[in-house]
Amino acid sequence: MGTWRDLRVAFIVGSLFMILLIIAYWDDVGGFSLYPLQDHKHDRCPQTTTGRSIQASTDSTASYVGISNATWAPTKTNKNVEGRGQQEVRREDTMELEEQNQVSAGSREQMARKQRIMDVCSGKDLVEFPGRIRAFEQIPNRELDHLIVDDTHQIIYCYVPKVACTNWKRVMVVLSQSLVSPISGKPYTDPESVPPDLVHNSSLHLTFAKFWRHYGSLSRHLMALKLQHYTKFLFVRDPFVRLISAFRNKFGRPNEDFYRQFGSVILRRYGNISGSLPESAAEAFAAGIKPTFQQFISYLLDAETERESIFNEHWRQVHRLCHPCQVKYDFIGRLETLETDALQLLKLLQVDHLLRFPSGARNRTAASWERDWFSQIPISMRTALYKLYQADFELFGYPKPDSVLHQ
Repeated sequence: MGTWRDLRVAFIVGSLFMILLIIAYWDDVGGFSLYPLQDHKHDRCPQTTTGRSIQASTDSTASYVGISNATWAPTKTNKNVEGRGQQEVRREDTMELEEQNQVSAGSREQMARKQRIMDVCSGKDLVEFPGRIRAFEQIPNRELDHLIVDDTHQIIYCYVPKVACTNWKRVMVVLSQSLVSPISGKPYTDPESVPPDLVHNSSLHLTFAKFWRHYGSLSRHLMALKLQHYTKFLFVRDPFVRLISAFRNKFGRPNEDFYRQFGSVILRRYGNISGSLPESAAEAFAAGIKPTFQQFISYLLDAETERESIFNEHWRQVHRLCHPCQVKYDFIGRLETLETDALQLLKLLQVDHLLRFPSGARNRTAASWERDWFSQIPISMRTALYKLYQADFELFGYPKPDSVLHQ
């Protein structure tokens, strides 16, 4: 009995002694924590950290900032990284601000151009011209052949010859995938690679004029729906400069089609040429026989030239090609600001990620040439010509060419 009591006393005394040892030891090592690596601020003796711990800390920090231990300089490197980051942010902010300013300026310009058309069409500017007040339904189908439709991207483009229309047609070909490359066997994806001589093939483009053939009695209803929901655009140009460009292109060099249809007629009527004319443009040019700019203007001003066939699309007034009083265009571009307008338009159409507007050579007939080209034209003819194209000047905001009209 006494032995059992002695054992119990010894056990209790030993347990108390062990507890005292544990308390004393734990006080020396700094206390107990379930998460000893989470907070280093309470390390009692950082100066006694082992070399291995320092190296591990260095490796960890160096790895975080993306540099090697050999070149690690925490304070300096962090400042450099921060400085570069701030510069990049500032640069991006500046570029974004400039882009926003350009978009804002472009939007204001578009609003002004569209408002100008609305004012002229409503009669505020007292400019009268055929077709101003007619309804879209009254426009004959044959006069809708310049409105190209892309159903995939919901776009309608009214092309105007001598106003970058070749390149815009190339864009429409790529978007509609209507032409296959003989090299790849697939539709063209780059407008610049589309042969420019092929894009004027009318079979490539779906126009409003073809709707009757495709949709019959539903054609006008479908046109109205597409005009309401699709994005519509056109590009314009100073009317007199466009006229000079058309003359240079079609009569300043041998062009068999235009020589037979127009050039020979102009020469017979206004050229005072006795005898027969050369049969081909090449023969006529070799003999020094070709229409002059004054003869061309006389042809346009002749009373008989009011016939539709005389006003070829290359010099027909834009309002007769695109009907801006009946079609509410969402974007009116200008050849004079082609590059910036093209960028803005492709973003508006949401196709800027698909293609770029071709950057190739474009017609360089300049407004500064007007005075030279009209120098031999009588004032009365210049005035009459202005009246013929006055609606285009007014609709699209081009100033009256006083230097030409009153020289």
